[in-house]
Formats: sequence, structure tokens, C-alpha cells
Amino acid sequence: MASSMVLNHLTGLNTAGVSFPATHRRWNGGARFSNLKIYASDTKQEPDLSVNVNGLHMPNPFVIGSGPPGTNYKVMKKAFDEGWGAVIAKTVSLDAAKVINVTPRYARLRAGANGSAKGQIIGWENIELISDRPLETMLKEFKQLKEEYPDRILIASIMEEYNKAGWEELIDRVEQTGVDAIEVNFSCPHGMPERKMGAAVGQDCDLLEEVCGWINAKATVPVWAKMTPNITDITQPARVSLRSGCEGVAAINTIMSVMGINLKTLHPEPCVEGYSTPGGYSSKAVHPIALGKVMSIAQMMKKEFQDGDYSLSGIGGVETGGDAAEFILLGANTVQVCTGVMMYGYDLVSKLCSELKDFMRTHNFSTIEEFRGASLQYFTTHTELVRIQQEAIRERRAIKKGLQSDKDWTGDGFVKESESMVSN
Repeated sequence: MASSMVLNHLTGLNTAGVSFPATHRRWNGGARFSNLKIYASDTKQEPDLSVNVNGLHMPNPFVIGSGPPGTNYKVMKKAFDEGWGAVIAKTVSLDAAKVINVTPRYARLRAGANGSAKGQIIGWENIELISDRPLETMLKEFKQLKEEYPDRILIASIMEEYNKAGWEELIDRVEQTGVDAIEVNFSCPHGMPERKMGAAVGQDCDLLEEVCGWINAKATVPVWAKMTPNITDITQPARVSLRSGCEGVAAINTIMSVMGINLKTLHPEPCVEGYSTPGGYSSKAVHPIALGKVMSIAQMMKKEFQDGDYSLSGIGGVETGGDAAEFILLGANTVQVCTGVMMYGYDLVSKLCSELKDFMRTHNFSTIEEFRGASLQYFTTHTELVRIQQEAIRERRAIKKGLQSDKDWTGDGFVKESESMVSN
């Protein structure tokens, strides 16, 4: 399996011109260097968005997520031309004839009264399956893209039924096209689990361990396991995937959902001949959920997988550079966008890059690695939050700032006492 220098999470943050160190470990020619101190640059040089992930160099951390934006040669070429850091193609399997999509297959949730054409789109549901195009066609297009864009990163997304020989054949045929990495779809929440595919594997850690073993025994390029959020503890399948040989994990895939019921017709959405089926939920509304899942995985990886070249790709509701910065601050190496491209187009990447650079300038960061994982240190347990606050209250009382309980209010100092407990 592929490997490159280790890029671990930062444990220090530089703001307002104040630098404090973080430990960064890397492998370089077999030598290990520990306790290398890194500081955010004080220069005004242009921020560098390039990243190196599992030996793959990308001009920026923005990756087309597997789905309609990577469904054929034309759209993937468009993504490269617009400047996306990498493209993950729509998921392929050996027998596309079994994949039959329906139309309509999307439904949207808008802010305010749902159904109003004026409200901002905050949620998007799909009941779309993996690629329905013949595998031979997709493989031919992968090869063409790599011939035309040899220095750009093309990642194949794959899924297969519970069959070792099938997985091995699919990996072999995909790798022959020259793709740079493989993302394994262990997380599609609808349609495919009925055939013991997608989330049916990602939700069963014993099954996941077995299938990951088959995959990583065969693959010669980096392998990312795409995680389902439709599980109690997402760190469990992430841990199993990494221990079974995967170089990285991607999270999250869509959240199982019912978008809504049309109150005039009483039929669910998206409505196909009067019927529907639960599907995958994405877009802005899932962003906080995705951040929580990525944070959990990053903490687990930081604790258990520090000494390896493992990566994390954040997915969920990315529409701005700030959205991406949040994922990176929680430890993500790359950030995937799928629904955002469907809503705003492939040129969204220019806006994302510009806004991420603005964030980096504000904090005087010159590279992605300087702030990756920097916010993980600020998460703790609720019990610890209580302890921290009680200690802070005692300290404020010592300088007569803030109140510990209602009995401490006074009539004469009421305004100042109120102000002492305002946070902004």
C-alpha cells in the first residue's frame, strides 16, 4: 500500500501574532523526527493551499465528492479545468445493469415555509443509486482523463457485493486505468444495502473488517473508506477501516431521511408515481452533524493512529471557504463537495479557494498544515466543562468579577454585575 510523510494534527494555534509550538512528526527516507516546532508565518506571503495526502499532491484541498459531479468524462474534465484539487468519480461496480435509477430522484428543503420557491435551500435529499453506466465505459473515461491530466488526482469510488473475487476483479480493472487512489463506498444509505452493499457493510464492523482485508490485500494505490453517519459511533468503523489497511477515511456520506410529505397530495417527496423511499440527506443543514462526526474520528485518529500516514477527508454541507476551514481545523486533510456543485456549479471552487485564503490571511497562516487540527484541543467532556467554569468563577469572584449564584446580586451594582456576565 502507498505511503508518504506523516502529517499529524497540530496541537497549537497562532492568533494575533502570538506563536506557540506544536509537535509534528513525519517519516522522511525512513528517518523519524519528533518535536519539530512549527509556527504560523509572520510574513505576508500568499497562502499556499496545496496539500500532500497519502503521497498525492493536490493544488488545493477541495475535492469533487462522489456523485453526479463525477458521473462522466465531460463533467470530470470540467472539474479539472475549473481547478478542483481532485475528483472522485461516481461509484462504479462490476454489473451496472443491476443499477436502475428513477426520476424524479431529488427533493429540497428550504428555510422558512418548505415548498416556497423563495426560501434558501438548506437541505437536499437524493434517492439516486451508484453509476448506471457500463463499467467498461467508465474505465475508458478514467484512462482518458489520466492521459489528458497526468498531474491531477483522479480517485475511483467503488462498491461491490459481498464477494471476494468480485472486489478483487473490480480493484484490478480500476487500477489498470491509472487512477491515483480508491475510495470505497461503505456508506450509501439507500438501494444498495438491499444487496449487502454500501451502508450494509459500513454498519457491520465484522463484515467491514473482512471486506477491507480483501480490498487492501489487492490494492496498490491509497484506499479511503467512506463512512456512513447512520450509526451510533462512527469511530468504530473508522478504526476498523484503518486497522484493516486503509490509508484514510472520508466522512460523512448522506444521512438517511424522509424529506417531507406534500400536504396537498399526502404523498412523500421525492414522489415517483405516487410513492417514495427514504434517501440520503445532504447540503447546509447536515454541516453541524458532519463536523461532529469528523471531530470524533479526528480525535480517535490522533490518539490511536499518530504514527502512520493516515488521512481524513471531511464531507458535509460545504458551500464556503469558512465551511471548509472548520473541517480542516478539526483535522481534515481534504474537503469534499458534491451537493454544493449541483447547486452552484463547478466554478464554486474559485470562491472556496478565495475565501479559504482570506481566512488564512486573517490568522497569518501560510499553509494548510499550520492550522489543521488546531481546534481539536478545545473539545472536552461536559464534566470537564463544569470544572473549568467553576474554577473560572472562583477566579472572577476573587477579583469581584461575575457572580456565582443569584444570592450575589446587589441593588447598587446591578448594571455592572449584568455586564460582567456578558460574553460579547
